[in-house]
Amino acid sequence: MSAATTEAGPRLRREFEAIFGYPPLESFRAPGRVNLIGEHTDYNNGFVLPIAIDRAVHVAIGRRAQGRSGARNGVSDAQNGVSDAQGRGTAAPARREESIRIVSDHRDERGERLAGQFTAEELVPGALQGWLSHPAGVVDEIAKTTGTAVGGIDLYIESTVPVGAGLSSSHALEVAVLIALDEVYGLGLDEREKVLLTQRAENDFVGAPTGIVDQAASVMTEAGHALFLDCRDLRTRQIPFDLDAEGLRLLVIDTRVSHSHSESGYGDRRRTCEEAAGILGAESLRELDETVDLGPLTGEQRKRVRHVLSENARVRATVELLEGHGGESRCIRGIGELLLASHDSLAHDYEVSCPELDTAVAAATSGGALGARMIGGGFGGSAIALVDSTRVDRVGEAVVAAFADHGYRAPDIFAVSAGEGAGRID
Repeated sequence: MSAATTEAGPRLRREFEAIFGYPPLESFRAPGRVNLIGEHTDYNNGFVLPIAIDRAVHVAIGRRAQGRSGARNGVSDAQNGVSDAQGRGTAAPARREESIRIVSDHRDERGERLAGQFTAEELVPGALQGWLSHPAGVVDEIAKTTGTAVGGIDLYIESTVPVGAGLSSSHALEVAVLIALDEVYGLGLDEREKVLLTQRAENDFVGAPTGIVDQAASVMTEAGHALFLDCRDLRTRQIPFDLDAEGLRLLVIDTRVSHSHSESGYGDRRRTCEEAAGILGAESLRELDETVDLGPLTGEQRKRVRHVLSENARVRATVELLEGHGGESRCIRGIGELLLASHDSLAHDYEVSCPELDTAVAAATSGGALGARMIGGGFGGSAIALVDSTRVDRVGEAVVAAFADHGYRAPDIFAVSAGEGAGRID
């Protein structure tokens, strides 16, 4: 466990007690993720290769004693509203004894902590908007899946995962809340069940038609490894990914262009893929290979299918390089061209890039990166660049200069490592 994670435990306990007036039971963490390669393949039952990163959502959880309902700071008995970056919404009135109360370290435009409360029985899709819909979706899905009604619970949340950067901050929040509730209520969920439950919460309650890669990366990945995941049956293999051993760094280039899966073309592309699979007589695009005749499809459908099939092939090729198949030594450096090919396919066949992402990839490459590509759903968010440790400053300067030349907002650039999956904070 990293030093930052170890230090988080005492701080979470102090903040929780200061807000709610009693000590928490335990604290948990769930990391964000970077998907090395395999974009928009997960909901097509294909292959993905994410890493859990060393930025995470931390949650301290407590269970209120009978009659304890007051709070010192953050969310009061009368505060049923929710603050988020888009403004203030209103949750349904919550009974004090049964409510789930949540306070975040993030603050709204007035400097107030984001906070809210609700009861499990009040939850229906669309009842809550913004960030609070994610933990609410988990509570709702727990009731549907296990029959357990969550109530009388307090949560304090901190996050180091940038919001809107394509690093899966919302899924990390869902996973952190789920593993905390799983522990406190003794639900006994295994890794597969946790992944599927959070996906259903995201799809059915939040209303975002996302695949399964983000939850799986947060739950299943081991430190120092990438997770080779077959999204058809959730079979996994831990793939060594030791950047330090090869003198490399993985940079995240956050374009600071916001995106939302539920409001973008993400859902349109998912529907197009499903329609194309049906036309070609397949349950999903996973059932097809690159020799399939795409003649019956429209031009748009052909482009989407071409990306998915070629991206699955790139994931397999990346795994072979990292595992050293064919008698060659393991080589992270060799995946650079595959990253660039992935971005080209995402930009031109899947059409989910944007000018800022294209600029980030081009500038990083011209600055000496071995490879780069956009990550996440697209239409904004982040790119990654695989960089020799001696060229980190040069690559970063090239990207910043290119953004300035185009008149874009300055990007946020930082290195990430392959961290450990979700778990308890000691």
